Amino acid sequence: MAMDPLALAPELLLLLGAVLTLLTGSYLPRKRQWPARLIAALALVGSLAAAVVQATGDDRMVYTHTYAVDGPTHTARVLVPLASLAVLALSVERTRGDRREAEFSVLVLLGSLGGVLLAGASDLLVLAVAYLLASFPLYALAGWARDARGAEAALKTYLLGALLGITLLLGVTLLYGLAGATDYAGLRDALGDAPRAALAVGVVALLAGLLFKAGAVPGHFWVPDAATGATVPAAAFLTTVPKIGGLIALARVLLTVPDSVVDWRLLVAAVATAGMTLGNLAAFGQRDPLRLLGYSTVSQAGYALMAVAVAGREDALRGLLFYLAAYALTNVGAFAVAAALPARTTLGAYRGLGRHRPWTTAALAVCLLGLVGTPPTAVFVGKLTVFSATWDGGLAWLVVVAALNTVASLFYYLRWLAPALAPGPPEAAPVEEARPWASTTAVGAAAATVALGVAAGPVLAVLPDGLLR
Repeated sequence: MAMDPLALAPELLLLLGAVLTLLTGSYLPRKRQWPARLIAALALVGSLAAAVVQATGDDRMVYTHTYAVDGPTHTARVLVPLASLAVLALSVERTRGDRREAEFSVLVLLGSLGGVLLAGASDLLVLAVAYLLASFPLYALAGWARDARGAEAALKTYLLGALLGITLLLGVTLLYGLAGATDYAGLRDALGDAPRAALAVGVVALLAGLLFKAGAVPGHFWVPDAATGATVPAAAFLTTVPKIGGLIALARVLLTVPDSVVDWRLLVAAVATAGMTLGNLAAFGQRDPLRLLGYSTVSQAGYALMAVAVAGREDALRGLLFYLAAYALTNVGAFAVAAALPARTTLGAYRGLGRHRPWTTAALAVCLLGLVGTPPTAVFVGKLTVFSATWDGGLAWLVVVAALNTVASLFYYLRWLAPALAPGPPEAAPVEEARPWASTTAVGAAAATVALGVAAGPVLAVLPDGLLR
């Protein structure tokens, strides 16, 4: 069925939630806007429930083949609301009582909507609109605190996003001109006869915009600045939700381009190598835990791009989706620890944390070792699946590079974890206030990443093995 509004129920609930949250926040006293946050949370829960219900139905294209309601879209519909709910939870203490509290929730909902639309877009025009919808809330979230660091983060994110957004539109224009169509089915049928040079320029331009959304090299420069300049809850959202939509969109659109005409697989493999290597090298010398996490997300995008490089294989898609789920849980958990301890702004300030905050320290250990890929965490299974798919896809050299980078990344994660487990006072004794919402989110995310790793077999079995084309 071409026109089916109910097929977009999860997306419509996010949009409706954003409108109701905005209206509710507009009529509430500035110091008592918690009902707006509650409405936002209910909208996310409703969207998640609708996604689970629809996932039991048949895959189909809606609105004249411009939007795919298939397994990857269902996965994004589940992961994005879950990650956004966790962000809302860890943001309670930071946003409560702020006069822009409702705005934060609205931006989270709109950013979530953009991320889901990116994952399901099956038309270049829908992809361009989804990119813009996923971008503008990020700029506002980066500068939500309206302080000097937030303004700098927002400006850098906006300038790079605008530049690469224009580049993406250039790619859309070129591909439309070459194929005479914007829907992915039309692109697949027509691009095989397109001039190689023009097609290569269009693919690279399109790729550049989506790599910005995924926080991957070379569109990664905004990530560490946003991680340190934005509020911690906003940073958790910025480094998690856009990756989900951006990487699924990459896999979906690149499969429309014949790799016999343009070897985009080698290009993605090179970008993945640069991302995981540069992200790790830049993280080695960081003393700010948030900036360290920023560069960590760049390297994690490199690992995920390995699955995109061999897209089209059943195990590659499963590996990508599982990796995104594992990364979302683990990354939000690490940022939740930082949100629970905002006064500890250096790695040395975490010294002695294990004695005073054992549960938070345990969550930090699980999340940091999880980002490395230590069993039994979910990232371990995600990396194993992605590495296996990449090896079977003929890119054994990329697996070797990724394995070396994984071992190297252990160094900077341990630079954060070692002081937390060591006895003694921190470098500067911080004055800490209780942040139970952030602490509970950290512990919950850590427990979830272990549970997902243990239950990886059944989860992988239900994940989709192909994209609807």
